[in-house]
Amino acid sequence: MQNINAFEHAETILKVLSKGAFLNVAAEGLDNTMTIGWGQLGFQWGMPTLTVMVRASRYTKTLLDNNPVFTVSIPVNEGFQKALGICGTKSGRNIDKFAAADLETEAAQTVEAPIIKGAGLQIECEVVETRTMEENHVDTAVAAKWYADKDWHTYYVGKITAAYLE
Repeated sequence: MQNINAFEHAETILKVLSKGAFLNVAAEGLDNTMTIGWGQLGFQWGMPTLTVMVRASRYTKTLLDNNPVFTVSIPVNEGFQKALGICGTKSGRNIDKFAAADLETEAAQTVEAPIIKGAGLQIECEVVETRTMEENHVDTAVAAKWYADKDWHTYYVGKITAAYLE
């Protein structure tokens, strides 16, 4: 493993993230992953942060609320498109998405959530702020396009505790 400064790799992180990455969580003896396609890399309160957004209806939110840590496995290596599709369309309430997508996990270095082995770029985070979107704070055109069902996102601001290349 090669530790990295996430900001030195920001362009790669954001470019790959827009095509899909794995948000990994664990709680109550259960692990789960879901595909994410957006997030925010930043610097808040004197620390590097990664913000991920999870809809209220997602099983990942339940686990994340019960254990406020997460990892993001960013597939800079080839061969993860099918797995991203499975993990973005199936619910961990009903299936083991790691098994269904033929993904191998291993323990993270600093948090109690798995990483996806072989993805290439790993970011580990401890949640330092949680904020739920409010309809009256969202542009009406954005709300109409993305939230017609009122399934708002919760923002999880994570302090980056480790970032590394496999």
